[in-house]
Amino acid sequence: MIAGMPIFDTHEFLRQFLYDPKNPLLFNNGFFMYFFAAFISLYYLFRNNVSARNIVVTSFSLYFFYKASGSFVVLVIVSAIADYILSNMIYRQQEQSKKKLLLALSIIVNLGLLFYFKYTNFFLSLSNQFFATHMNPLNILLPVGISFYTFENLSYTIDVYRGEFEPEKKFINYMVFLSFFPKLVMGPIVRARDFLPQLRKPYELQQGDFAQGFYLIVSGLVKKLVISDYLTLNLVNYIFDDPARHTGLECLVSVFAYAIVIYCDFSGYSDVAIGIAKWLGITIPPNFNLPYKSKSITEFWRRWHISLSSWLKDYLYIFWLGGNRKGKVRTYVNLFITMLLGGLWHGASWNFIIWGGLHGVALGVHKIWMECAKGFIEKYDDNLVYNFFSWLLTFLFVCFCWIFFKSPDYATASIMISQIFTDFFISVWPEFWGNYHNVICMMLVGYAIHMVPEELPGRIIARTQRATMAAFVIAFVVFLVVYAQFKSSTPVMPIYLKF
Repeated sequence: MIAGMPIFDTHEFLRQFLYDPKNPLLFNNGFFMYFFAAFISLYYLFRNNVSARNIVVTSFSLYFFYKASGSFVVLVIVSAIADYILSNMIYRQQEQSKKKLLLALSIIVNLGLLFYFKYTNFFLSLSNQFFATHMNPLNILLPVGISFYTFENLSYTIDVYRGEFEPEKKFINYMVFLSFFPKLVMGPIVRARDFLPQLRKPYELQQGDFAQGFYLIVSGLVKKLVISDYLTLNLVNYIFDDPARHTGLECLVSVFAYAIVIYCDFSGYSDVAIGIAKWLGITIPPNFNLPYKSKSITEFWRRWHISLSSWLKDYLYIFWLGGNRKGKVRTYVNLFITMLLGGLWHGASWNFIIWGGLHGVALGVHKIWMECAKGFIEKYDDNLVYNFFSWLLTFLFVCFCWIFFKSPDYATASIMISQIFTDFFISVWPEFWGNYHNVICMMLVGYAIHMVPEELPGRIIARTQRATMAAFVIAFVVFLVVYAQFKSSTPVMPIYLKF
């Protein structure tokens, strides 16, 4: 051994490959670079062998989930086995009554696991509150991504039940669908009928696919790691932790900041997932489409978390509740119930229920407005003033609802709202600007990126298709330099990681 050389610690090296609850494996984790390099090398090596390729994807995906959530990886495997077996039994069954029974069993298994891990303590607290049962909360940890892969399992068995496609005969293919690591932890929620046929196709990666994937990955990382994390640490968390200590102006700006934080955080992660999938020859539909450009709450839900809103519409609102087939009153009730349960899907909290309920009421009100003011809307549909105020009302309502979504409890949300409406003084602006001008500028950058013309990304991607690999490397180095300027020593976990 040469004097002065560091001693290689084998134990410490091997420990990096084990699950660390304080440092879960995500796209913004340093270990992910090594993980992805090993994965993409093997994937490319076996790209022309479909079976071997799928084994590589499954193995790395399950390891990714282990590094992100530890032993909960077993839940993904168990739920995949259960729904693989049940879906094939549903498909082979001739009697409709038995098909329904098998579907019910699938729903019970999936929602049963979700309910136990996510809602047990919430309902125990409700029992204590309303029935004085004095039950202690259980020591239950929430598995990462359980809400997302539960909905994917349910959509699969429901589609098989409805005869929309034949279930997968190879278990490894179904395992790839459920565990595909780019979307496993935080979505998007993918439909099996869209995903599974792509696994059987030969691997092809065009220059355009590489450019699109690169753009999505880098732009997603900028939104999440630069804009969202910076605003979260330097304003949003500071204000929301104790709104009573801050003026109404500070609270209002923090609400607008949180609106861009949650958009950049979740859409950024979704873009990275979609971009990585693109490099693997797999297309995942977009999950966000500039939602804050919406001029109605209905349009907002067509643009926001598209995979969830379409899932709720197809499998809850239409399949389970009957949609609009049972009269106007029932239609409004169904909308409200759908959004109420959509709020509860996000978390076991009254605040999420209130958030979902507010959106449910707003969707019903907009539907009534569209019916009662049809002539007025047709007359002023192209009017600039009408469209501006439609946009402004929608944006302010969405931001108001974010207060309940972000606040840890109802009391905090109430204080935040009270501060905005009772302690708002524009005279504190100079001091606020002096303390937070960098944060406000970053927030404006986030909104500026969001408000770009919808066709601009396509133009950028088209122009970069002919770029050399050196140009892509330089662009990524520039991103790393920018990220280094804003990186904080405190890691910011993605918002939807807890859902």
